[in-house]
Amino acid sequence: MDCNSYKRFNLFTILVLIIAFFLTRVHSIRFDLQSGHTKCIAEDIKSNAMTVGKYHIVNPSEGHPLPDSHRVTVRVTSSYGNNYHYADHVPSGQFAFQTAEAGDYMACFFAADHQPAVTVTVDFDWKSGVAAKDWSNVAKKGSVELMELELKKMFDTVQSIHDEMFYLREREEEMQELNRSTHSNMAWFSFLSLIIALSVSGLQLWHLKTFFEKKKLI
Repeated sequence: MDCNSYKRFNLFTILVLIIAFFLTRVHSIRFDLQSGHTKCIAEDIKSNAMTVGKYHIVNPSEGHPLPDSHRVTVRVTSSYGNNYHYADHVPSGQFAFQTAEAGDYMACFFAADHQPAVTVTVDFDWKSGVAAKDWSNVAKKGSVELMELELKKMFDTVQSIHDEMFYLREREEEMQELNRSTHSNMAWFSFLSLIIALSVSGLQLWHLKTFFEKKKLI
């Protein structure tokens, strides 16, 4: 590979990685959770995508055993109500699965009620798409060279970008259809409201006319 080709290759690699950075979903957060409360984190993931997550409780006293009060119950579900992960009263854990349907996936953390009340700090790392793949294992299993591994990463990244674009286009079409349906329903509702208002006005006029005629005012 000559110098110019190598530069073009590096430029293309950087461009793909920049695009992948904006399209690949990675959540790495730390949050506090009070005993007796629940915190949920949602992620919009397309279908047939790999997603992995891991979490652990931060030890408030470094060098000492983690208190029994510092445990959480974790459940990962889809917007269709399917359960993908459940762990009860654990200090740490992880999950990995391939999505069956596109939509919002939610990871909920619950800290059991405790007296006196305690605050649990949770470290949570959630990845999906290309970022969820274990490239070190891919390299070990395939015994591929560095350049081949980089090409495979780029191929998977481009494929992920391609799938993400189609997924966003589908979501946009769904939103447009929802807007059209909403506008149509609002038009019918406005028309029905107008008919009802005119009918009530007509009945009021008829009632007043009948009343005045009985009183011989008109």
